[in-house]
Amino acid sequence: MIGKRDNSYILASETCALDAIGAEYVRDVKPGEIVMLDGDGIASDESMCLESPRKCIFEYIYFARPDSYVDGVSVYNSRIMAGKILAQMHPAEADIVVGVPDSGNVAAMGFALQSQIPYGVAFIKNTYVGRTFIKPKQSARESSVGIKLNVLREVVRGKRVVMVDDSIVRGTTSGRIVKLLKDAGATEVHVRISSPPFLYPCYFGTDVPNCDQLIAHNNTVEQICELIGADSLGYLDGQRLPELIGGDTGYCDACFSGDYPVEPPTEDIRGDYEK
Repeated sequence: MIGKRDNSYILASETCALDAIGAEYVRDVKPGEIVMLDGDGIASDESMCLESPRKCIFEYIYFARPDSYVDGVSVYNSRIMAGKILAQMHPAEADIVVGVPDSGNVAAMGFALQSQIPYGVAFIKNTYVGRTFIKPKQSARESSVGIKLNVLREVVRGKRVVMVDDSIVRGTTSGRIVKLLKDAGATEVHVRISSPPFLYPCYFGTDVPNCDQLIAHNNTVEQICELIGADSLGYLDGQRLPELIGGDTGYCDACFSGDYPVEPPTEDIRGDYEK
């Protein structure tokens, strides 16, 4: 994003950064564009810009903050819509809808709005722990979950719970969160995922090097449901992804579809990762 405050220009990855410093949003930086700032002001080189750019759909589902706009689309509204679609496609008989912080919270609100099941806060998040699914070692990911989240027993005890999260990558984290809810007294946990199954590696930012680490690549939805210990499992339909961004179809969903915007590399040189 390009922003401006007084006589200064600001470059940031999200519009929320501009809000934080009171800067005015000017426009998004185009894919491949080179923006130059110097004593003479701002200049742009668009010679490397793509003719048909494809925005990352996972920005709206997970990466971006809900108070940001990406290419003019509200991330908050995208996640509300994802939750509503989930409630339409995968309804559940439950007493409460909860989100897995942070990116699952708004989608859970959308599910609750559509289903008329009360929305609740079941997890207290330790804000000093970073994102867990991108940690390189499995042992680090698993140990971080218990430190990162604690369950409010009073909220879920004796209740049928719809747990909304943004994705299932390896499945280990989801399984541990389901167990946290059941250990806290939830009688049923129905998992709803505000994205399609994560089937393919992303070579453009999400550090998942191969298909072997993706639980959905070699397991059916029913098998994943059993592996994570849920009572039911429902994913967002990939055909409905355009609804998250106002009907726009110019996006990349290669991690779900395998349709890469450019030819993927034939060799992975990022190193070995513990499975």
